[in-house]
Amino acid sequence: MNAQSCLDILREIKDVAFATVNEEGNPEVRIIDVMIVEKDKLYFCTGRGKDFYRQLMKHPEVAITGLNRDFQMVRLSGKAERLVDQKHWIDRIFEENPVMNGVYPGESRYILEPFCIQKGTLEFFDLGKSPIFRESFVFGEAEPARQKGFLITDACIGCGKCKCSCPQQCITKGTPFLIHQENCLHCGLCFEICPVRAIVRRGE
Repeated sequence: MNAQSCLDILREIKDVAFATVNEEGNPEVRIIDVMIVEKDKLYFCTGRGKDFYRQLMKHPEVAITGLNRDFQMVRLSGKAERLVDQKHWIDRIFEENPVMNGVYPGESRYILEPFCIQKGTLEFFDLGKSPIFRESFVFGEAEPARQKGFLITDACIGCGKCKCSCPQQCITKGTPFLIHQENCLHCGLCFEICPVRAIVRRGE
């Protein structure tokens, strides 16, 4: 699994949830089609008259989430950039997605503006496996994502309460005990149950 594989999953799902911030600073989410994915970049479009377009122009940071039939989820956070060569990219989008001709026939397609997300962070989360599996990536020139989840410190007394309570059984005995981050739900149960507060949030 890598960043391109995650983007490919979003393209296969196609109809994914896009979250933006509106003029009042409140979150909004809608279903948007992923039109093209190639070379670690994701392309989509929207009409200039839509609130979505206005929000992208004012606050280009977006969050995207999609879940496929295999219960694999991809979450993307990045900056949407409007592409300069509008007609070229809209024509390319329509070539790759011919169903769009029925929605915007003829020259009406050019009311659409193309956008590209070429850097950001990605998280892959597979609920179809036991234990679950998760992995994070960056693409483009994005900064590494903040570490999530929990870490067992040297203050661990080896009581094993965290291991016994973990719903995914992803904690193994050691000095200190070890959380296998790729299988962790980030639920926080171990954090809450530790009698000596030896478990801390990663990145803090």
